[in-house]
Amino acid sequence: MVNHLITETPFAYRFICWFCGEPTNKTFSFPQHSNYIPDCVHPPMSIYTCAECLRWANAAHEDNIWQVRFVVKKALINHYKKHLAIGINWTKKSLEESGFEQGNFASFQKSAWMMYEIARDRVNFSGWPIEINGNTLDSSSAFITQPFCFDGVEYPSIEQAINQYAENFSLNKHYLKQVLSVVGKDNFALAIRFCRVQVGATPQERASALRMLSVDYTN
Repeated sequence: MVNHLITETPFAYRFICWFCGEPTNKTFSFPQHSNYIPDCVHPPMSIYTCAECLRWANAAHEDNIWQVRFVVKKALINHYKKHLAIGINWTKKSLEESGFEQGNFASFQKSAWMMYEIARDRVNFSGWPIEINGNTLDSSSAFITQPFCFDGVEYPSIEQAINQYAENFSLNKHYLKQVLSVVGKDNFALAIRFCRVQVGATPQERASALRMLSVDYTN
């Protein structure tokens, strides 16, 4: 029987999900009783988790709590990809001026930006430092992928951002990665614009454009 220690939660975050910031009275215990992890870098623990994140966390087979969070964040991104796409395709002002006040899209105009903000805030929520018996746990040895921040959203990794934007704009994901290898992830917006110009181009035309881009960035 695994003895799970209760983590010390800051007062402002009492009954708040550590993964996404939603109110909750549930907890997630890690490692689970049936999942012994001899090399876990922290003691067994229980932490506040909402019902939705609890389902994803329970399905994760990872070595520590921070790797579980990475899995849950990926699940949140996938779950909310249509909501997050609102923020990619619209601004709050452009929605207000969209002219959808009447007809079938009136409810979309009224609620879309709020839906985007809820999804964005759950994805971006970073939790709080985990403390047990007065000691703050160190996540530096957790071997987790670095998050990637772009346009107000923190993705669990740049791979998740690539997937989101490739799907949203019908981009060739492999080609987008090739462009990023040339311009660098700090120029993610430029890479997206470049790939959008190439939508509908033949493979030969895309390859030629990539060669010209490479020349520009090596000169």
